[in-house]
Amino acid sequence: MNIGDQLPRVERLIDQDQVERYAKASGDFNPVHIDHEFAKRSQFGRTIAHGMLIAASISEVMTTAFKMDWLCSGRMKLRFRAPVYPGDTIVAQGEIKDIRERAGKREAICSVDVRKNDGELVISGEATVSVPLDA
Repeated sequence: MNIGDQLPRVERLIDQDQVERYAKASGDFNPVHIDHEFAKRSQFGRTIAHGMLIAASISEVMTTAFKMDWLCSGRMKLRFRAPVYPGDTIVAQGEIKDIRERAGKREAICSVDVRKNDGELVISGEATVSVPLDA
């Protein structure tokens, strides 16, 4: 684990079925996500994916990179910048920006983002994880 290390990338095609399954799992039935007629009249013009569905791809990046350490100590601070529509492909990625020693562990501070295939920034932010000093 070194400053500048790139984290694994996660690429996903987002479809309406995923959005509807996420609505059921999360209990978030906002009509902008699942009601095509309502969404047509919204500022987006069509349904959009839940922000947290897209943010989950960052957690997948971090879990792949840091395994149980992420699950036990990870935290994120994110900014949602643009909607993701069913049919969009997203790419989540990150980079280790800083490493600090704290309370007998190393803390990795990572810049993370999600972009659409066309490069549009969808989510940006920071993810932090603590790992044992011997890792």
